[in-house]
Amino acid sequence: MKQINQPLMKRFFPVAAVLLASSAIGLQGCSSTNEAPKAAAPKPAAAAPAPAWKQGMGPDMSSSKLAPLAGKMTATPANEIPLNNLKLPPGFKIEVYATGMPGAREMAMGDNGKIYIGTRGIGRVYEVSDNGKTSRVVVDKLVQPSGVAYKNGSLYVMAIDKVLRYDGIAKNPNVAPVDLTAKFNLPPEPHPHWKCISCGPDGRLYVPFGAPCNICEPPTAEYAQIRRYNPDGSGMEVLATGVRNTQGFDWQPVTKQLCFTNHGRDWMGDEKPNDTLNVLSKKGANYGFPYCHEGNMPDDTIKKANPCEGVTAPVALMGPHAAVMGIKFYTGNMFPAEYKNVAFVARKGSWNRNTKIGYDVVTVKADANGKNAKVTPFLTGFMNSGDQSFWGRPTFFMQMPDGSMLLTDEQLGAIYRITYSKK
Repeated sequence: MKQINQPLMKRFFPVAAVLLASSAIGLQGCSSTNEAPKAAAPKPAAAAPAPAWKQGMGPDMSSSKLAPLAGKMTATPANEIPLNNLKLPPGFKIEVYATGMPGAREMAMGDNGKIYIGTRGIGRVYEVSDNGKTSRVVVDKLVQPSGVAYKNGSLYVMAIDKVLRYDGIAKNPNVAPVDLTAKFNLPPEPHPHWKCISCGPDGRLYVPFGAPCNICEPPTAEYAQIRRYNPDGSGMEVLATGVRNTQGFDWQPVTKQLCFTNHGRDWMGDEKPNDTLNVLSKKGANYGFPYCHEGNMPDDTIKKANPCEGVTAPVALMGPHAAVMGIKFYTGNMFPAEYKNVAFVARKGSWNRNTKIGYDVVTVKADANGKNAKVTPFLTGFMNSGDQSFWGRPTFFMQMPDGSMLLTDEQLGAIYRITYSKK
């Protein structure tokens, strides 16, 4: 038996004696009166937990009024979209290709000119056909099914907690899906790894698994990764770690390297960290989360020795909290030659910043070694910098067979078509 700490007991006995005496007095008082005992005061209600998006907010920011910006989850007619506000380089033109897909995000080209569009908050996957004139809902009531890909006649849909494959959907619109969820071994935590998925040049599916938090040490190693699978869910490989939240990737046409966007953490200040554009330099490369941002910026709360040692630096800094989304290397022949093999990147726009940035499309052009990247505005006008209002939030691209480019607008649920012609 353990010995009782003597100094502790010396302190305990006097206090116990006082408590016993107090109890005796109380009992005597009860025996001499007929008063009923008073009911105990109700316990105060427990405070509601802070929303997930406030995780990582320091005391110095506790009074901040910044919060995520609500999307518009209703259809917007084409005649209510202010395209005249948009600005492009000379010779380029933008028009409405399709509307009626609230929350439109990633696109995938199917057979017979059909296009499939994932969403996040509204939980739907849409199909658009007849050059944008017709649309329908393929599936509803999923948890953030933003990831769509099309391969060998099959549509792949990836939500937070589900992977579905629709075989032969172009010819059989009502085909029942094959549930592949168990084979993909999805992590259980939902925040914030909504999916974008892509079929790579090797015929395999590339899938991100973001961090389960704004900033934290992930509970297990399965988070903050980019993975690769065979189309049936077998053969899983981890290609990259330390990737907080990528929302788009594409392959550089010349080097064939995987390039991807990545969202920096929130609540570290207006000017840091930047969102980034990255290149997968080797299998298993580490991109820093949660200890290091931008390749050389230690986190201010999650610390370890030499936090940026061995971290792969980004190709380009894309702006703090700009919400970089889809990336597409242009390989068509419609645009001028200077756009060949140039990366187009959609910046959905910031919320965790007192002065908004983003709400645009930029191009990123690097030298042959992937160095000295230059970020240039391409499509602007979704936001009014004067009063900080915005009406659109560009998200993902798809290059059409004729060389034009489609762009989704999550805010208005529209798809725009960008073309070029010499004047």
